[in-house]
Amino acid sequence: MFSRIAPRYDFLNHLLSFSLDRIWRRRTARKFGHILARPGARALDLCCGTGDLTLALWKEAKREGKVGARVVGSDFAHPMLTLARKKFAVEGPQEYVEADALNLPFTNASFDLVTAAFGFRNLANYEAGLREIFRVLRPGGKVGILEFTDPKSSFVGSIYRFYLQRIVPHVGGVISGSHAAYSYLPVSVSKFPSAEELTGLMTKCGFADSRFELWTMRTVALHTGRRE
Repeated sequence: MFSRIAPRYDFLNHLLSFSLDRIWRRRTARKFGHILARPGARALDLCCGTGDLTLALWKEAKREGKVGARVVGSDFAHPMLTLARKKFAVEGPQEYVEADALNLPFTNASFDLVTAAFGFRNLANYEAGLREIFRVLRPGGKVGILEFTDPKSSFVGSIYRFYLQRIVPHVGGVISGSHAAYSYLPVSVSKFPSAEELTGLMTKCGFADSRFELWTMRTVALHTGRRE
């Protein structure tokens, strides 16, 4: 499904989010600037798609001419990675790995930071995904999971759900040619654990200081945690 929508993926991300997705990714990268600024550090952008968060991490690592962390992008869909490589062929992150997020081809404790933006929701098993992230993190390493969340406010929530369930599938389906993919989006969001539930699952999987912060009228959550 993601392979089919890859050619229009970036355009629809920006259109359907009113370009807020760019801000969310930059904000996530800045959140981990202290790690990305460190020479010798390694960062993994999981479920990276066409690499927009991967690029934001890379830019943060190189901000003000710094020689910061090495950034690696990983995704399960080959066409997404092909587009990422083409987009950043001249300047940007150069290392991409085609891999299953539940069975990563990396050794234990090999990254200082693991991120995922709007892709973790698509894993077949959230607990297994968290345990695999925990495995590849170094002691002291951090995780950042950026995902949609359903706002509890009845007013904002009703508008959000109407947009997600009625507008997104129609617009996304017409432009991408895949109504199934953009009908899947609201279903996957509704079935995804609440911010509180995901935080609890992160704690269960061994992460310390598991917490979340809500952005943009509580429609997006950044979940963070640390491997002790």
